Amino acid sequence: MAYQGFAQEYLGMPAVTRAYTTACVITTAAVQLEFITPFQLYFNPDLIFRKFQIWRLITNFLFFGPLGFSFFFNMIFLYRYCRMLEEGSFRGRTADFVFMFLFGGFLMTLFGLFASLFFLGQAFTIMLVYVWSRRNPYIRMNFFGLLNFQAPFLPWVLMGFSLLLGNSIIIDLLGIAVGHIYYFLEDVFPNQPGGKKLLLTPGFLKMVFDTPEEDPNYNPLPEDRPENQPRDQDQNQQQHPQ
Repeated sequence: MAYQGFAQEYLGMPAVTRAYTTACVITTAAVQLEFITPFQLYFNPDLIFRKFQIWRLITNFLFFGPLGFSFFFNMIFLYRYCRMLEEGSFRGRTADFVFMFLFGGFLMTLFGLFASLFFLGQAFTIMLVYVWSRRNPYIRMNFFGLLNFQAPFLPWVLMGFSLLLGNSIIIDLLGIAVGHIYYFLEDVFPNQPGGKKLLLTPGFLKMVFDTPEEDPNYNPLPEDRPENQPRDQDQNQQQHPQ
């Protein structure tokens, strides 16, 4: 029963959230089982551009460290806020959600070229949290029963928590910065006087991820209309004449 419940919950996850969290878990499991090492995954511009190890552009977003508190903490936040975004403001807009992934990953990769950052998955999680928090500004949050605050403060609370754990806050600041750039270009600037929408999802992403809408002006041929289709009973009688 527990397995069926887990399988049902897993299959009920929206597609992008399921794909990303699964890739993160599989990558971490592969490292834990020593099939691969973090040295094969981390972001290294020299190896990417000189040795053509292109996979590092993706794998550095999939590894959150060895199994432990930090990994599970990041996975919980990744799953929760990625799913809430996909089922909330991006419902029915899978292509736009994928484009946000690509846009955010591109900006973080550019920054990674000029800084010694090896894994960007945590920054990516903070970006998702930031975008969700700005789109849900009136939701009250509770952090481990210690702090109560409005949703827009959540990324900063997480950054403070990371600082208390002795971690560098550069990754958190990068996630907040990229999240703010996306939020400003997508939600703020188009609504300003003289503003316009600058982030346009490419058509090929819409073709791949979005279900095409039916044309309200489409008029099917008479023989294609449902009322003119032969019924199953009539077909059976034709196939088995008396």
